Amino acid sequence: MQEEIKEIRTVKITDKGQICIPNVARNLAGFNKGTKINIIVYSDRVELKPMNNLNITKNISENMPSALISEEVLAEAWNTPEEDEIWKDL
Repeated sequence: MQEEIKEIRTVKITDKGQICIPNVARNLAGFNKGTKINIIVYSDRVELKPMNNLNITKNISENMPSALISEEVLAEAWNTPEEDEIWKDL
């Protein structure tokens, strides 16, 4: 069963690795200010899902060893004073 595509938008990644989720996409996904989301990276795509999605919790648990390895690699790129300032309120 194929999923129906509801909207396609193009965004640009900033020098700091940030993107802005377009308003129409936020509304369709139900993302409000302060919504915490999971970023799931697959070999062929990246997905943003609300943290309360129970299916993603199972998927994360099954893939925890690779997630921990990835965390070490990402920590090198993201462990900067600039990144700490950006994420301090989350």
